[in-house]
Amino acid sequence: MDSQKGILLESGTNELEIVEFEVGSNKFGINVIKVKEILQPLPVTIIPLSHPHIEGIVQLRGEVLPVVNMAKVLGTELKGSAHEQKFIVAEFNKQRVVFHVDHVSLIHRISWNQIEKPSEMYQGGNSQIIGVVKKGEDMILLLDFERIMVDINPESGIQVDAVKKLGKRERSDKKIVIAEDSPLLRKLLHETMSEAGYMNLEFFENGYDALQYLENIAKSTKNIEEHVQLVITDIEMPQMDGHHLTKQIKSNSVLAKLPVIIFSSLITDDLRHKGDQVGAQVQISKPEIAELVLKADQYIL
Repeated sequence: MDSQKGILLESGTNELEIVEFEVGSNKFGINVIKVKEILQPLPVTIIPLSHPHIEGIVQLRGEVLPVVNMAKVLGTELKGSAHEQKFIVAEFNKQRVVFHVDHVSLIHRISWNQIEKPSEMYQGGNSQIIGVVKKGEDMILLLDFERIMVDINPESGIQVDAVKKLGKRERSDKKIVIAEDSPLLRKLLHETMSEAGYMNLEFFENGYDALQYLENIAKSTKNIEEHVQLVITDIEMPQMDGHHLTKQIKSNSVLAKLPVIIFSSLITDDLRHKGDQVGAQVQISKPEIAELVLKADQYIL
């Protein structure tokens, strides 16, 4: 999908574009900036004793990529005819992977505040759904592709052991505000940052709530650094994404002094400019937790 470069959005607008696709009878969405291209299915080489969600591997321009059968991930079956089915080639968390789906239909431009967080009542502990977008009578479910890949390969996720290798660390009372919508990631970040000596952590599940918290502090002080020393933010979050949060922080005369680290699966060479445009001090790809701790040390110790 080389043409996507023409539709990548200006940084910090709190908008995104999603590719709508179908698996079984449901409609799903993936952020356009994760998608490299969309192909007709290629011949798949089956790998014996691989994870049940892995259909096999394909060779794409000399690169060997795993193929994830999205029907198996979602507990259903592919229903589309062979000529309708598609391979979505995606890149995130410094890895490339192919998702096999029934059909790819449209690209939608939406605002993050149009995305509803799934209710815990129907989400369940193992849900792969991170958001719901209403489109007329239809609902498009946004999937947690990072979690799908960590379920298949736990080594691709955040590793607490990487922080332990940094050695014994002093306890710090420096205040860090963290915006991250994934409950699993919030838990892992709490564990890893605590292991690194950072005990004073304030978590928010989206950029909007984090910004409200910071703006309330800014109303009563000119010296934000006396109250908060660092902001860490994901990019993809309902209500307000991390790029927009960073832009709002940097455009506020009181908050602008705050160092902001973007910690996201979407940090690639092609997309790094978006974080630069909104004024982030550092951008780190999600698995690199030790790098996150070292950058936090650099900016606030």
